[in-house]
Order: sequence, then structure tokens, then C-alpha cells
Amino acid sequence: MTNVIITGVGGQGVLLACRVLMEAAKLAGYDVKESEIHGMAQRGGSVECHIRFGNQVASPLVARDNADIIVAFELCEAVRKLEYLAAEGVLLVNNMKILPSTVESGAMEYPDNLDKWLAENISKAFLLDNREALADIGSKKCLNLLMLGAMAGFTSIPDNNWEEAIRNLVKPQYLEMNKKAFRLGRASFS
Repeated sequence: MTNVIITGVGGQGVLLACRVLMEAAKLAGYDVKESEIHGMAQRGGSVECHIRFGNQVASPLVARDNADIIVAFELCEAVRKLEYLAAEGVLLVNNMKILPSTVESGAMEYPDNLDKWLAENISKAFLLDNREALADIGSKKCLNLLMLGAMAGFTSIPDNNWEEAIRNLVKPQYLEMNKKAFRLGRASFS
């Protein structure tokens, strides 16, 4: 059984990333269950998906302390999901801040040094600076596939299943840039 949580904020493509992961796992022959939360996603709020895949999956929810992999598209979202990370779990974090409206308005402050705290306190935390890769791809909207590519090496899903899942779910006009994003992410952990 593999337990994954993908989290971010509205507009980052969390739900597409979850669908690609589920499709790739199904193509690899796994039973897959998923649950998603996206309440205020359209206003930049938190979005998360729990995905579980294996020979037989009974429940879609990842229990606390049981996530084998957490993929966070934003720093604060990574910290919010830490209670789910298994002792030997992998945390992949896009090392980028996205300021919520409460911070932008001055009503709240964004916590300082989250990246440093994660690096010092989570044994398998990988903080990814994706700016150069996104510039190479030519679109910030490919962050989701870039992060999935980085995650792929920590799963038992073969690369050809990932590629087929991307072809099945990404609109044709965006397919090549998303395949490039996935491959660049995958290369970062080969």
C-alpha cells in the first residue's frame, strides 16, 4: 500500500496532479482510492488530495502518521500536513511562498524560516527550487507535473504508465509542456 497526500492552494493544479497519479497507478494495475478537499480553492484556499494505491484499498483517507509521500506545492501547506507524514515518509516541497489574502492585507504574518525548519526537522524533506525549471518550461502552470515527476521516483509506478496517464488527462495543446515538466521533475531524482 502506498499512501500519498498532494496539497497546495487553489490554482496550482493539485486536482489534475491527483488525477494523473490515480490514472498512472490504475494503469500500473493497482486498486486506487482518492478523497479531495477543495473548499475555497477558487479563492486561493487550501486544496488537498489523499490517494491510496495497492493490491486492495478499502478506504481513501490517509491516516495520521501514515503518509509515505507528501507533495506540497507551497511551504505553509507542507507544514499543515506534517501530522500525516509517516516516520520514514518523504516530504517533497516546492520551496515557494504564496501569500494568502490575510497576509497581503496585513491582518496576519507569514511564518518566517519554514524552509529552514523543515530541512532541520524532517529527515526526508526535499525542498525544491523550481524557478529555473519553470522558466525553462515557459509556464508556472506546469508546477503540478514538475512536482509529480519528482515524486515518481519514490513510487513503484513505471515511467510508461506516468507518460500514458499524462497523455490521457492533459489537453492536447498543453501536452508537450506538461510532459517536459514531468521529465524535468523526474530527472531531479534519477
